[in-house]
Amino acid sequence: MSARRRTLLKVIVLGDSGVGKTSLMNQYVHKKFSQQYKATIGADFVTKELQIDDRLVTLQIWDTAGQERFQSLGVAFYRGADCCVLVYDVNVMKSFDTLDNWHEEFLKQATPSNPRTFPFILLGNKIDIDGGNSRVVSEKKAKDWCASKGNIPYFETSAKEDYNVDPAFLSIAKIALANEHEQDIYFQAVPEAASESEQRGGCAC
Repeated sequence: MSARRRTLLKVIVLGDSGVGKTSLMNQYVHKKFSQQYKATIGADFVTKELQIDDRLVTLQIWDTAGQERFQSLGVAFYRGADCCVLVYDVNVMKSFDTLDNWHEEFLKQATPSNPRTFPFILLGNKIDIDGGNSRVVSEKKAKDWCASKGNIPYFETSAKEDYNVDPAFLSIAKIALANEHEQDIYFQAVPEAASESEQRGGCAC
C-alpha cells in the first residue's frame, strides 16, 4: 500500500458582500478576526490541511467577491469545485433572499456532472451580533430553505466569536471528500505509477 493518500479539495465560498466570508475563512485557517471590513477584489484562496480518517486532505478555500461587478470573474473559479459554501448574515434579510441566485448561478457556471447531487452547505453567520436580538432570519426559515434544496447541511456561525467555524468546515471537508470519492470511481483503472515521482521528491501540487 502506498503512503496515506493526499487529496486536494476545492471549496468555493459564495454570498453577498459583507456577510463575513473572508472573516470565516481567516478564523478557520489563521484563528484571526478583524473588525475592519475590506471587500474582496475578484477572488482569493487560502489552504488548510486536515486529516479525515486515513486521508490527508488539503482544503483549497476560494473566497469570491460578493459585489455584482466582480461576479463575471466567478466562472473560472467555480470550475472543478468539490463543494460550494453559501453564506448569509442572519441579521440581513437581503443576504438570505439572494441565496437562490447564488445557488443557481453556481450550478449554471460550474456545470457539475450531476447538479442535483452536487454538495452545498449553508452557513448563517454573525449570530453574535447584539446578543442575537437583531436577528431577522430564523433558524427554521434557513432550514426550510435547505430542505427545499435537497436537505443541504446548515450551520449557524460567528466568525468573531469563533463559534461553530471548525465544525462547519470539517463538515464541508467531509462532504467534499465524499463527492470527490464518487468522481474517483471513474479513474480507478489508472495504474499507480504516478506515485513514484512523488517519492523522488517531485512536485506535489
